[in-house]
Amino acid sequence: MYMNGYRCFACTTVQPVDFAGFLCPVCGGNLDITYDYTSATKEIAGGFGDGRRQLFRYQALLPVRKFATPFPLRVGGTPLYQASRLGKQAGLRSLYLKDETCNPSASFKDRASAVVIRRAIDNGAGIVSAASTGNAGSSLACLTAAHGLRSVIFVPETAPPAKLTQSLAYGARVLAVRGNYDDAFDLCLAASEEFGWFNRSTGFNPFTREGKKTCAFEIWEDLAGRIPDRVVVPSGDGNMLSGIWKGWTDLKAAGLIRHLPKIDCAQSTASDAICRTVRRLRDSDKAEMNWSQVSVDEVRASTLADSISVNRPRDGLAAVQAIFQSGGEAVAVTDEEILKAIPEMAGSTGVFPEPAAAAPWAAVKQMVKDEIIRPGELVVCIVSGSGLKDAARAGEAIGAPQVIDPSLAAVRDALCLEIQP
Repeated sequence: MYMNGYRCFACTTVQPVDFAGFLCPVCGGNLDITYDYTSATKEIAGGFGDGRRQLFRYQALLPVRKFATPFPLRVGGTPLYQASRLGKQAGLRSLYLKDETCNPSASFKDRASAVVIRRAIDNGAGIVSAASTGNAGSSLACLTAAHGLRSVIFVPETAPPAKLTQSLAYGARVLAVRGNYDDAFDLCLAASEEFGWFNRSTGFNPFTREGKKTCAFEIWEDLAGRIPDRVVVPSGDGNMLSGIWKGWTDLKAAGLIRHLPKIDCAQSTASDAICRTVRRLRDSDKAEMNWSQVSVDEVRASTLADSISVNRPRDGLAAVQAIFQSGGEAVAVTDEEILKAIPEMAGSTGVFPEPAAAAPWAAVKQMVKDEIIRPGELVVCIVSGSGLKDAARAGEAIGAPQVIDPSLAAVRDALCLEIQP
């Protein structure tokens, strides 16, 4: 394992590799995992070798020790699809979808859960907890079940029923909190400290980012070493975006790539804290950013895209840094535009996204309209979760089936078919 310590995103204070906390002890900021890239590079000089289709093939750049037994479920190795027909709708020649719905719990969150669980096992933990809007909880429940561990999931009481059913089916204890995600997060943190649980919660546990960054490694491999011009990421708490950026910066630090893509943030206008922060900071026109003095905006989130519905982005500072450092954009689209994007994606590609996962395509269309994206750019959208996770919301955009009588005449009438002589 080449992990060699931690570095605070805010005050940049460094902690040693044996530091036992999850947040910066100096300022309370989120921590980034650091590596001995010189040593890691010797192991991966020619790439990551064989053994595709599982996340832990990236062992050299992950903060976990090698295990004698393989991970019980296949996490990662998700397909990257070229979405030519969808791209043409916006005048793009090279649009790709990274389909994370193929993970065990049908969401991107399995990448984070896999690394956190390995870390929890390293620490001898028997119970892993998490606050979630739905996907992180069902992911943790799924992967702890595969390992024989126990999980306790805190969700807002408005979480989609399908995601709660998933978590319950896997045997997790699910506590629906009367309040929003932020209330669930705070309660999970307090309970984990009180009862000694290993807390997976995004924006608190730094190891979640390490799992998510592997998506960038796969995109690079699937594109045969080409670097996208842009990677567009649905964003709520900001951890997915900071994780994708971390993956690309790791590849560069290891000497595997020479330049970096832009990382674009896609949010709903009804939950746009990161976008507001980026606009505010860019309007300030400061030559240099003192990140220790930067605060991330808070909003009263009301978006129907539950996976990105967050008042206070718990990894917001890391996400804002990623947008600035990569030269990316922060784009907020309406819930109506997000819903419209669902059948467009599903009908043109066969990939069925939940509302949050449709936000990047809605954002891409807006950026093309605003002439931010050029027609020849290579753009990758992260499809973070399956539409089956929240079929009720998707149904608002798609509509209901037509009810007919059980007769051929009814079929002809419904489909406007000509009656053959």
